[in-house]
Amino acid sequence: MLPTSSKLRTSSSTSRPGSMLPQYLRRIVKWQQMDIEYTFWQMLHLCTSPKVVYDHSAAHAVFVVISMLLFHFLITGVVLATCSWFLTNAYLREEAPNSHVVEQRVEWLYAFDVHCNSFFPMFIMLYVIHYFLSPLLVAHGFIPVLLSNMLFMVAASYYYYLNFLGYDVLPFLERTPFFLYPIGIVIVLSPVLILSGFNPSRYFMNVYFSQRL
Repeated sequence: MLPTSSKLRTSSSTSRPGSMLPQYLRRIVKWQQMDIEYTFWQMLHLCTSPKVVYDHSAAHAVFVVISMLLFHFLITGVVLATCSWFLTNAYLREEAPNSHVVEQRVEWLYAFDVHCNSFFPMFIMLYVIHYFLSPLLVAHGFIPVLLSNMLFMVAASYYYYLNFLGYDVLPFLERTPFFLYPIGIVIVLSPVLILSGFNPSRYFMNVYFSQRL
């Protein structure tokens, strides 16, 4: 996820937290306020001359990529895989019908492999597709907020769905729909975030690039 130019930073100073849903709804039918021309200008230069849009050093870009790789994929993956490994072995295994049946358990490496498989589609959506759509997603207005939340919602939901499939194929596990519960939480939270005007794209831009959009 990448930062935007100074034009978006200066425009944020004129916005007010109190302008919520009514103002966003009025902007939907006023396309001139969306600055579509500037958005497509950014998208074009992202592919042809990124330095025109962004002014960060190569070292900072490398740092962001490494930090995202270590935290989002590796560290978070280890934590999620460990939690799934513990839950499946402690609560989701079928009881052996008799003492002659060999006890089966989920290996930690299998749990981490499930995470890796589930992470790939989310990576495509939140790192590749999000990169090309970032000039639009960080713009002001209701539509960028809606699209950004929808993209994050679909990515997170698909991650947990693939996580469910990874454990559902194991015949000695039961109650595996437990891994689908986070999808319900994501679906419930998304409308709340949209109506509150929270834009996850802008949030992560500010976190990783230390600038106010």
